[in-house]
Amino acid sequence: MIAIVDYGAGNAASVARALARLGAAHRIVASGDELDGAERVILPGVGHFGALMRALDERGLRPALLEFLASGRPFLGICVGLQALYAGSEEAPGVAGLGHWPGVIRRFPPTGKVPHVGWTEVTATRACRLLAGCGAAPSFYFTHAYFAPPDGRTAAVAHYPEAFAAVVEDGAVFATQFHPEKSGDAGHRLLENFLRLPPGPASISIGAAAPRRAPFRRIIPCLDVNAGRVVKGVRFARLRDSGDPAALAAAYDQAGADELALLDVSASLERRGTLLATVEAVARCLRIPLLVGGGVGAAADGERLLRAGADKIAVNSAASARPELIAELAAAFGSQAVVAAIDARREGAGWQVYTHGGQRAAGRDAVAWAREAAARGAGEILLTSMDRDGTRDGFDRELTAAVAGAVTVPVIASGGGGRAADFAAVLAPGGADAALAASIFHDGDTTPEALKRALAQAGVAVRIQP
Repeated sequence: MIAIVDYGAGNAASVARALARLGAAHRIVASGDELDGAERVILPGVGHFGALMRALDERGLRPALLEFLASGRPFLGICVGLQALYAGSEEAPGVAGLGHWPGVIRRFPPTGKVPHVGWTEVTATRACRLLAGCGAAPSFYFTHAYFAPPDGRTAAVAHYPEAFAAVVEDGAVFATQFHPEKSGDAGHRLLENFLRLPPGPASISIGAAAPRRAPFRRIIPCLDVNAGRVVKGVRFARLRDSGDPAALAAAYDQAGADELALLDVSASLERRGTLLATVEAVARCLRIPLLVGGGVGAAADGERLLRAGADKIAVNSAASARPELIAELAAAFGSQAVVAAIDARREGAGWQVYTHGGQRAAGRDAVAWAREAAARGAGEILLTSMDRDGTRDGFDRELTAAVAGAVTVPVIASGGGGRAADFAAVLAPGGADAALAASIFHDGDTTPEALKRALAQAGVAVRIQP
């Protein structure tokens, strides 16, 4: 039996779904005594290092985890679960980690965009059991602002732009900085390897002539949901039914999407929370990350979404009214899990922010608000041009470039994508890190994989499924 540790702010549900797909017996545990009898333990990750360690102490999990780590039974830490194995982290100075390994987790330098978000190649530096059968340079999904420097325990590295520990293997203790449960076929294979331990060291191709030092550009289908159905309109009006959220999510997962966005477009206007049943139904279909927004007004709302299967939380209306919400979410779940969604319309020489499904002007300049949201802890900006939404006339490159140049976090462009050339233009250097689209996928004009193959031919670095 595999015990998945639930500390209140992680994505234990996502890991549980991945294990269920593999047919592995498991249970989610929330206290130290529940680890008794576990054959393997997984400490999953979405969260802030300090919040994680405090939650482990409050639930009596620290001594139980240390005892398990010393027992020689297989243990897997994922993302912040990897970081918890070290002595401490710059994310929470003075907060002690589990200390199973020496050293302090570092923050990425401000020379690039932080957090590091997206699908990034991983290269083994020695024989690596977890990566057996995954290929020479498989891609996995990362989302983090802090990293472990490589050392003798490091079995594989990724680059951003310098090398950092992507896989750590030390006896029966394993850890990944990426999320295997959200990394498609490669992540599925890695989890299978963990379940079959100990097979002995497995050699794979080691080294790469020129390792990629940045994540691939991402293509993200969007499910705008109203009353449990996917809808799509033009410039936030004339909404039409586009299908069942779970069915579309499953199709896009299989068709090469890098991530999926689910936005409850009427939640704020109707003063209610996101429909959790819809989130759960969609999450059950996915092996890729899920971004969810709509009706998030407090950290408790974010926790419910994470438990339902979200990996990242988008905030718009409530954050515009009370900007402190962004910092509260980042303190609970880490900035990498917080996305500031900005709906903007051209007004004069700039762009006005709109909230409540595009119904209310917020009295904010879009570029200034993006800068403030990032400063308060948002790890990504989801930027929608209301003028281009649903038109297929191309993304608002001027708006995107203005926001991307004003912030040091990744930017997702939305609104207007119709042809591969539109995506290539907005994903060019100085533009967006990811592009979101809806109608071209819902209407069957193309698929995420077909779009990415066209982008690859145009010279855009995208992840192509083998």
